[in-house]
Amino acid sequence: MAAFDTNRTVNVMSAGRVTRAVADAFGSVIAWNDARVTRNALNKLSARELEDIGLVRGDIDNIANRRF
Repeated sequence: MAAFDTNRTVNVMSAGRVTRAVADAFGSVIAWNDARVTRNALNKLSARELEDIGLVRGDIDNIANRRF
């Protein structure tokens, strides 16, 4: 007669790591999209409008990729 052990222990640490990895990936996608939207909005402004808010065109990538 064969016997199977059906009691499995769930490794909580592994589940937490997977959850954390998914949350980090999701957060990265959100940050990327926020930077993309910011970059597109600033690129639509004229040089005069950028000057009014204290920026030059070369500042756009730095501003868009800044994390707060």
